[in-house]
Amino acid sequence: MVETADLHHQARRRAGRPPQALLSSARITKAALKLISHDGYKGLTMAALAKSLHVAPSALYNHVRSKQDVLLLVEDHLMGRVDVSAFRNEPWESAVASWARSYRDVFAAHLPLIPVIALLPVTNAPATITMYEAVTQGFLAAGWQRESIIDAIVALESFIYGSAYDVTAPDDIFDVGSLASEAPHFSDAVQHRGLGPSPGTGRANDADAAFALGLKAMIAGLAATLGPGSCTAVRT
Repeated sequence: MVETADLHHQARRRAGRPPQALLSSARITKAALKLISHDGYKGLTMAALAKSLHVAPSALYNHVRSKQDVLLLVEDHLMGRVDVSAFRNEPWESAVASWARSYRDVFAAHLPLIPVIALLPVTNAPATITMYEAVTQGFLAAGWQRESIIDAIVALESFIYGSAYDVTAPDDIFDVGSLASEAPHFSDAVQHRGLGPSPGTGRANDADAAFALGLKAMIAGLAATLGPGSCTAVRT
């Protein structure tokens, strides 16, 4: 009778224990992104991440050595979502435009990470390196010289990251308020933004219109100064 009671007690104790949370890179990445979206980059700490995953910090450190490792997972996840497929079969100009739009849209949804990921090394980030390899191959296939490619990519990324911020800018960001008389030309230009021969046609919103204009100029400018048809490369 005592043996039977002990067995029943052990069974009840096992059944009452919480299930062991199984960690994976995907779970850690998802939890990190959720933390950042709620609390910003400063909210991402190893303690907070472990708590959100319902594990002890020691269990988390069995999978990632530091916050830097977590950021590397996040970087790789986001860069893996950037569409580079156009470089396989489209002309260089349209392929760059497609890649840039996808890149902007991915990071517009994760603004707090831009200052971090823009400066994060790509070391040991396979999806990130795959993305850059596809872009580089697209440049080479279009006839670009190897020494110009990375400079062009970095220039485009600087524009892309800035444009990502603009996606969520308030509609009245250029409203001068009571100071209109101090800047009459600027105020008038703001009032006429987006107006033309056919107002309201083909303009999704101010952020998209500015991005399209800037991207077109960037692509044309890079092709003219660094591209395969240029005579000299610009150096600073």
